[in-house]
Amino acid sequence: MELPTSFTDYTCALLGDEDYAKLETVLGQEQPVSIRLNKLKIDSEKAINDQLNRVPWCTSGFYLQGRLTFTFDPMFHAGCYYVQEASSMFVEQALNQYVGEDPVVMLDLCAAPGGKSTHVCSILPEGSLLVANEVMRNRSQILAENLAKWGYPGVIVTNNDPADFSLLEDFFDVILTDVPCSGEGMFRKDPVAVSEWSSENVEVCWQRQRRIISDIWPCLKPGGLLIYSTCTYNTKENEENIRWIRDEFDAEILPLIVPEDWNIMGNLLPDENFPVYRFLPYMTKGEGFFLAVLRKSDTSSTIEDLNSAFVKTLVSSKGRKPQRKGVKTPGISKEQLLALRKWLFMPDNYEFMVNVNSVSAFPNTYFTELSTLQTSLRIVQAGVKLAELKGKDWIPDHALSVSLALRPDAFPCEEVTYEQAITYLRKEAVVLSDTASRGIVLLTYKKIPIGFVKNIGNRANNLYPQEWRIRSGYLPETVKIIMND
Repeated sequence: MELPTSFTDYTCALLGDEDYAKLETVLGQEQPVSIRLNKLKIDSEKAINDQLNRVPWCTSGFYLQGRLTFTFDPMFHAGCYYVQEASSMFVEQALNQYVGEDPVVMLDLCAAPGGKSTHVCSILPEGSLLVANEVMRNRSQILAENLAKWGYPGVIVTNNDPADFSLLEDFFDVILTDVPCSGEGMFRKDPVAVSEWSSENVEVCWQRQRRIISDIWPCLKPGGLLIYSTCTYNTKENEENIRWIRDEFDAEILPLIVPEDWNIMGNLLPDENFPVYRFLPYMTKGEGFFLAVLRKSDTSSTIEDLNSAFVKTLVSSKGRKPQRKGVKTPGISKEQLLALRKWLFMPDNYEFMVNVNSVSAFPNTYFTELSTLQTSLRIVQAGVKLAELKGKDWIPDHALSVSLALRPDAFPCEEVTYEQAITYLRKEAVVLSDTASRGIVLLTYKKIPIGFVKNIGNRANNLYPQEWRIRSGYLPETVKIIMND
């Protein structure tokens, strides 16, 4: 790999000749492959091969022995695991060490394709709300797909610029800003990052990052947490930005408890020693990554601010009662609504919303927050898309089949073979056994739901989303499956 001269000169001066030589060597080697299991759906202790090594800083992260054909693993499409770079799983440490047991409202500001968002869904306190945002419209659709497959119902996906959040003052308990960066830590993973890198782009990036933080900082509650991360090495986008946030917003930079044998490097500024965490691929098994945790000061809050915060706490605290018990269901009959409610586990926990010819179910404890977000943001999806109206019938949406909100006995189930599962995921017609129930049937693979069909006897109409189908024409004769039987 031929690296830009200006990158080599700067990084060599930053790390020293000996460490830079190690970095350059490892960038020419094959990158490690890692996955993170969805512990909301599977038991990682039973599902994973004993020979796989754990990612030290992530309770559900594992290194694979090589890259597999994930596209042809039904468990991947069912949201049982996510293929994620190991270093970025370190976000778990920030949340585990500074978020308590009470539910929180969290924003993942730059969320696509969804690695950190799906991770957050697995480790936030039960009953928390995640707002996952992506500024690019096409990437926000990918984000919504990945979060739907992960199955956590307390999610809102938005498609907005950070500046669009300006009206949401003191709204979020936690904000994750995995800001767009120069991508130096992705050189081994993405060769395009090398060709696109320039010292001029680094200058553009650190200024853009400060604009993003300036736009979103007012949305953080007093005492709230900001998690700042990049996948780059230089101090301009990392330590210097953290110092700027500290000085500009009177923020407190928080330390994390990190074992020495994780080999995570600290602050590289010669005149500062505040705690930051830098992953270098010759020291840790992963790609380049940087993270810092900051707390917003609450000492400047006035009595009026505190009273306002108290009122908001009444709206969003653990164990609160919903603000309204009615259902927002224009265009659907009471009988139809009752039928749809039977599809959900604990239906009283959800608000039902009709949008043209579809119905979604959203956690009613956060309906006030959703209403507030709808006034200023572009909502891609909120909660679980429950059903679509086709003709006179409400047909269950695929998102329901992979959601934790689905009642286990809501539909008759049919266990399918690997070949049948791949046929289904290709959006092709599936033939079920003669004993299969007629009508809507939930297909399972290794007892994990993978989607709905409408069984009419001689064939089963495939209800898998057309835009999610496996498009590749190559089906390997032998596919290595990650999950044990």
